[in-house]
Parts: sequence; structure tokens; C-alpha cells
Amino acid sequence: MTHDCSFLEDLDLADDQLSFAEGRRDSHATDFGTEQSGGVFPDAVVYPERTADVSAILEAATERGVPVTPYAAGTGLEGNAVPARGGISLDLTRMDDIVDYRPDDFQIDVGPGIIGSAVDEHVAPDGLFFPPLPSSGDISTIGGMIATDASGMQTVRYGEVADWVLGLEAVLADGTVVETGSRASKTSSGYNLTDLLVGSEGTLAVVTEATLELSGRPEQIRGGRAIFETLEDAAEAISEAVRTEVDVAKIELVDGLSARMANRYLGGDLPDAPMVFLEFHANHGIATEIDLCRTIFEGHGVRQFEVSADETAMADLWEARRELAYAMRNYEPELEPLHPGDVTVPISSYPEIVREVKRLADEHDLLVPCYGHAGDGNLHYSPLVDLDDPDQLERGERVYREVVERAIEMGGTATGEHGIGQGKRKYLEPEHGAGAVDAMRSVKHALDPTGTLNPGKLFPETEAGEDVRRPRR
Repeated sequence: MTHDCSFLEDLDLADDQLSFAEGRRDSHATDFGTEQSGGVFPDAVVYPERTADVSAILEAATERGVPVTPYAAGTGLEGNAVPARGGISLDLTRMDDIVDYRPDDFQIDVGPGIIGSAVDEHVAPDGLFFPPLPSSGDISTIGGMIATDASGMQTVRYGEVADWVLGLEAVLADGTVVETGSRASKTSSGYNLTDLLVGSEGTLAVVTEATLELSGRPEQIRGGRAIFETLEDAAEAISEAVRTEVDVAKIELVDGLSARMANRYLGGDLPDAPMVFLEFHANHGIATEIDLCRTIFEGHGVRQFEVSADETAMADLWEARRELAYAMRNYEPELEPLHPGDVTVPISSYPEIVREVKRLADEHDLLVPCYGHAGDGNLHYSPLVDLDDPDQLERGERVYREVVERAIEMGGTATGEHGIGQGKRKYLEPEHGAGAVDAMRSVKHALDPTGTLNPGKLFPETEAGEDVRRPRR
């Protein structure tokens, strides 16, 4: 469906803030997760540079029934930024300012288009950092992280992005500008609109500024890896370490297949064995936590446990972990990752979900790499299939689906950090129940009654492609 977006030419926008060019529209038709399967061309791409621009664009678009889909770095994995109904792709990357910085309060105000690592670089001279950056923090934006409530390798110690957002400036579908939250460390004032908008994937409002909390950099950092005989041993060791409350900042599972993929892609020399990558942060007493972790791992048959202050060795490990998404795509020319699995389960169930992935991979004779932010129960997996082989495609879909369903049965979630987007809509109701999804729809309708903002996301659809709307009781 196409939309007449010529009205944008009448708004107070500079010539370079608006494009109808095919090349620009093509570059906003997909995100990282949909590049292989194809996306949807927007009818126009707009580059707002200030909150007033966003407000004017949304007000005009809503009046004319034109959809608006927020877009930033395009690093999402579930089609979150794909303009599913066409209309306007609202590219927020020019809103990348550091608006205000208050190191004494451990706070910074930033635009949604700023890259995550740029925040860390700005505050580093004061010994501060933004702890919840995801693995893609050097290529993804703060606005995108807020939209999906992203999290990363340090979640086990520091929590997810939502835990570090104090307040937001955002624009509703009708152009109304709202401010949520407070610069105070806590507030009991009114509805928690900040947490409502974080993770809403641009379906309720467009974030135009965020107040982030910062943390002091730890004085002691040690990192390394542990090598195990079996993947199950590694998963059991992680589960016990977390339940014992070992003070670890990063604890990542990497199976042998993932290690081989990383080696081929980066020319590395990781052992062909299940591993746990570790990093400890402390201001004092770090050796005690490392020794406790070592003792727990020895109880699960660890073959090798190496932790040191060698920054180069740590950097190599974390590079291998960060690049796994690209390594998967380049492992076998005829095979493609089917879907980016992103389940999270209670930590006591972590070994079981790891076993389930490998059981299904063996049962259906598929390569399924298995890795993740294990300390918070997160597991990434993706069946590799030949997209031109219907039988292999069907087996891959089955493996992917059954892992998600099993994670939900365990009390977990279909997505720990990527968001629902387009790819996981059918799991929203099985996870939350019909009543909760109806409540979500009511919130959506209250804030965006015309369905302007990022339509075609989050909610299940009918066969006709329209969002399901149950009658009010």
C-alpha cells in the first residue's frame, strides 16, 4: 500500500531532511534481521533534527492517516524498524546530541540517534560509563536500545536498559510532546510512563531525548574463559554460579559450533569445545569472587579456567562473542540463519533449555549454534538452513518454534532483548495471555487511536494482515 506523502514538502523542513529517492527508501526498507528475507519500501524518508520536527511530522501524518515508523541504525533483528504499512520512515540519526551532562549526579541527557559507545566515550574521562550497552553498542543507537529495552553481556550484574533510564521526552502520534520520569533517583508520582515507553518499539510514542543514569567504572577488571567437556556441564556451572550469587559482570555461554564459526570468520584459535567467557568487576576483593567461581566450575568438570587482567586477551574474547551474528551468516555459503532465537528462562532452567536446543538440532539434523548472555538466562540460537530446500526450511521452523514454546512453558519469554517486532507476534498471547494482550491493545488505542505509529508490530494479525482487535466487553 502506498501513501501520498507530498504534504511533507509543506512542513518547515530543510531540503536535505526529506527524500523520496529510491535509494534512500531502499536503505530504510529492512533492518539487520530482515536483509535476507526482504522488507517494505517506505513512501518517504524524513530526517528530523529537533523535537519540533518530530511533532510536526507526526501531527500532519496522523491527520492524513499516513503510518510513521521510527528508524535509527537498522541493527534490529525482528523487523522492528521495517515500515510494514509503508508511509514515512522517520530516521532519528541526526538527533544525536549530548544535550546535558551532569557527572556529579551520574546523569546524561542525549538524543535518540546517538550511538551507544559515544556515550561511554564522552563520560569516560570522569571515570563513568553506561553499563547496559548491548553487544552491538558501538553500532546501535540509544533510541533503538530504549525502543526494544535492549540488554547485553553485562546484564547479569547491571541489568537492562530500562534500569538506567530516568526519564524521557517523547512525542505522541498526534504531535503532543510529553516528558516522563524525573532526575531524582526515585519517584512515586503518577503512572510510570517511562517504563511504559521503554520496550514499546515506537508503537506508543517517538522518543526524542533520554535522561540516562551512569555508573562509576570499576577499579578492578579481570576476564578470561573456562573450557568444559560438555555443553551441559558448562550450562550447569553457569546456573550454579549465578544462583550462588558469584559477583560476575559477564558470563557468556559459547558452544563448540559457535567457536568454530568465530574462528573461521575472525581467523581465531578458540578451542573446539564448550566454553564460558567471564569478566569480573570490583573496586576491591575481586580475587575472592574469581576463586569462588573457579571452585563452582571445578564441581562441574571444568577442563581449564583462565582469568587474568590481560586487556588484549579479554578484547579478543569479547570480539569473538560480538561477531557471532556475522560469523553465522558467513559459515557455510549455502546455509542461512533462519531466525535469530532470543529466549530467556529462569536461571534454574538454563541447562534444560540448552539441552532442548541441542536435542532438537540432533533430531532434525540441523546446525544450530548456541550461545548467549547466560548469566541472566538468555540463549541465542538460530537453525542454519538452505532457504531453497523446503524440507530443511520446515525442519528449521519447527526447531525454532519448539524452543520458543518450551521457553514459555518454563516461565520464560520469547524474546529477552530483541523485541517482538514482526517476527515474534504469534508468541505474544501464548506468553502473556489474552487478557494482558487486550490490555496492551487498549493502551495502544489510547495513545495512538489512528494506528499511526509503527503499525504491523507487536500484535498478532489475521490472515488478511490486519491487527486483531477484539470487541470490548
